[in-house]
Amino acid sequence: MDDGLDLELFDTGSAPQGERHPGGKERVSANAPLAVRMRPATLDEVVGQDHLLGPGAPLRRLVEGAAPASLMLYGPPGTGKTTLAMLVSSAIGRRFVALSALSAGVKEVRGVIEEARRRLTHSGESTVLFIDEVHRFSRTQQDALLGAVEDRIVLLVAATTENPFFSVVSPLLSRSLVLQLRSLTDDDVRALVRRAIADDRGLGGTVTLESDAEDHIVRLAGGDARRALTALEAAADSALATNDGKVDLPTVESTVDKAAVRYDRQGDQHYDVISAFIKSIRGSDVDAALHYLARMIEAGEDPRFIARRLVIHASEDVGMADPTALQTATAAAQAVQLIGLPECALNLAHATVHLATAPKSNAVTTAIGAAMADVRQGAVGTVPAHLRDGHYAGAKKLGNATGYRYPHDVPEGVLEQQYPPDELVGKDYYQPTQRGAERALAERVPKLRRAIRGNR
Repeated sequence: MDDGLDLELFDTGSAPQGERHPGGKERVSANAPLAVRMRPATLDEVVGQDHLLGPGAPLRRLVEGAAPASLMLYGPPGTGKTTLAMLVSSAIGRRFVALSALSAGVKEVRGVIEEARRRLTHSGESTVLFIDEVHRFSRTQQDALLGAVEDRIVLLVAATTENPFFSVVSPLLSRSLVLQLRSLTDDDVRALVRRAIADDRGLGGTVTLESDAEDHIVRLAGGDARRALTALEAAADSALATNDGKVDLPTVESTVDKAAVRYDRQGDQHYDVISAFIKSIRGSDVDAALHYLARMIEAGEDPRFIARRLVIHASEDVGMADPTALQTATAAAQAVQLIGLPECALNLAHATVHLATAPKSNAVTTAIGAAMADVRQGAVGTVPAHLRDGHYAGAKKLGNATGYRYPHDVPEGVLEQQYPPDELVGKDYYQPTQRGAERALAERVPKLRRAIRGNR
């Protein structure tokens, strides 16, 4: 349940508090944080992650006796990565050693590996090496693990909140089973909170939790078990000191600041949230778009990045269905530069609402994509002579600009004339839709093509 043990190094051989012997139970101080005291001791106590722990699921098979394999546990904070690592170690009866990538270096990694090698050689004792926040290890530090993992000197169980396919070296990934943990549901968190209140390892029934206070804790947790239990513990301490053990909504609100926004500007959450933001706008769900915008702003995302994406989206997915969308997005980007946060959140919201509610067309995107594809494939051709520049000395001797017809000389402003190279005559790139303002263009563009090409 708890992902961060805040330990630089612990070794179950010497058995200080909070360590686990092979096949034994974790010894936890009564003064340890509630989230640590309530860490599941068996798989049956683990809440959530049914896709990994259900009958026949990979982690269940591993714990119940399948051939040991190195693991990469990837998921949000508070979803059980450390707990599962310890349960794996206990189930297969191996010594458990943990390193924190926040403080350990190559020297510490090699020291653990050498001790694991010595124990394996002299007593046959195997070692599970758990590395928390493995994405914080440099490439050199990760490379230092490869030989020991390959030779089964250690069974590696690594935890990361970052997508390992972005942050972990390929050779290490190829030697590990990558398992993705999911955020806990509200029901999962609620079950954990209620267990912590009743269980003797937790609060042992010393407090009562009102339903609206419980709802608030669940909402604040955002799928993070550790955050939920930390909030509960703070509220319970306050209630026991001042309110006869009754945890009500004002008690929770006074002890817990605000919900965590799970977001890493340098990690996959950065890409996932902006992707969801753009796809919500494209799908015309203005409410979802505003939600993702709020998440980015609250998490400290650079507003200029958001503004750039809006400007791109205005042409990519709205285009000529609403030509004013680009104007609004560009104005919002300029306002971001001029005003900055927090006020520019209004400008970003203004543009988000406009783009999300606008009629959509990707005809501009499709048109330029098709034109660029032809150019890349060599369909360029020679610029027709009558369109070439005729302003320099000798241009007319080369035939440049000769025969060019000036459209403003005719009442319609459009006349028959070849504009593309010979190889591309008759090629239609832009295909207007019937949405929004582009509906009028869907009627006008074919007429223009007929007039220009001489087949009215």
